[in-house]
Amino acid sequence: MAKKILIVDDDKDLVASLEQVLLAKGYEVAAAFSGTGGLKALEAERPDLVILDVMMEADTAGFEVADRIRSRRATSRFLPFKDIPIIILTAINQVTHSRFSMDQGDSFLPGIDDFLTKPVDIDELLDKVAKHLG
Repeated sequence: MAKKILIVDDDKDLVASLEQVLLAKGYEVAAAFSGTGGLKALEAERPDLVILDVMMEADTAGFEVADRIRSRRATSRFLPFKDIPIIILTAINQVTHSRFSMDQGDSFLPGIDDFLTKPVDIDELLDKVAKHLG
């Protein structure tokens, strides 16, 4: 059975491109274009991995979505997804000229399993997806 990946990003062109690449590699793909939509899709689609943008034009930002997914509160409706791998994919370094790196320590991006900057290197993305999906 194919592993399912949920892409949450407000850039519809990027989502369509990533979807084609992932489908060609045999993954199932679901998409959402906002943080709120991503949380709804998480429950509806039950993916094996989430690719998540940080800065979205409307509503819930990516780090907030990741925080909700990682919640350990017994009352959280996202508790069944607390261990799902999350790959952050963002252009935040282009906007802020800040550099994010997983090498900065676990406390820098709590709950994030991996991090990529836009424009994304497709081979690097596929390597990270494969690493987290086994």
